[in-house]
Amino acid sequence: MRIRIVDAFTDRPFAGNPAGVLLLDAFPADDWLRHVALEVNHAETAFAHRLPEGGDADWALRWFTPTTEVAMCGHATLATAHVLHTTGAHEGTVRFATRSGVLIATPAPDGSVTLDFPTAPLTPVEIPDGVAEALGAEPLTAFDTGRNIRDLLVELADEKTVVGLAPDHKALAAHSERGIIATARAEDPGRGYDFVSRCFFPNVGIDEDPVTGSAHTALAPYWSERLGSTVLTGLQASARSGLVRTELRGDRTLLTGRAVTVIEGELLA
Repeated sequence: MRIRIVDAFTDRPFAGNPAGVLLLDAFPADDWLRHVALEVNHAETAFAHRLPEGGDADWALRWFTPTTEVAMCGHATLATAHVLHTTGAHEGTVRFATRSGVLIATPAPDGSVTLDFPTAPLTPVEIPDGVAEALGAEPLTAFDTGRNIRDLLVELADEKTVVGLAPDHKALAAHSERGIIATARAEDPGRGYDFVSRCFFPNVGIDEDPVTGSAHTALAPYWSERLGSTVLTGLQASARSGLVRTELRGDRTLLTGRAVTVIEGELLA
């Protein structure tokens, strides 16, 4: 079977967030899926197979980190849609059946793909003791992001603080189910983005995720309220970095980005 590595939320190789993508006839045993994801060793590996015509979805989709299956992943969904469209396996809008419900990916003529994801519900919480020490910066606010992404979202003082974080990943693991989303307003929106973020997910084997689509389902409502716009662009300021265009539509959030296939080969196992 063919296996591909796709850089998502970027228009150039070796940037954005890499994901493994395998198109299957059916899902094999979970142990095999976990072994492949560990072998690929990227933040997520996506496994998809075609569904019978006439249903609510076109393809079934699952995502695995090197250590666990996750309920929702944006960049690996974008990577899968990119593979389906560039290989001719699927034309036009594709509906994925996932643990987070039906997720929709729509390609545009310019090569970008827009994902239709559920908006994360934000619940204000007290800033947990120890988070500031683990991050190395004092949060201004903290929010629970709900069952799909299971993160703690914290706003920091400014963009420079987010970019300069050097957290204690082991200590961060105690403060959320998946990880921490650290964010701040962009210092200069004229640079092409409205807010910045970094995402740390030690509980699923990812110290820092390069570009996280699912996190933007929480960042979009958070910054839309504060900046007074439903259409925004976020920069995830990891070492690889990437841009995510967000559009808030009530209980749904649209995430738009590009992707590039960088490796294609044959899986022999």
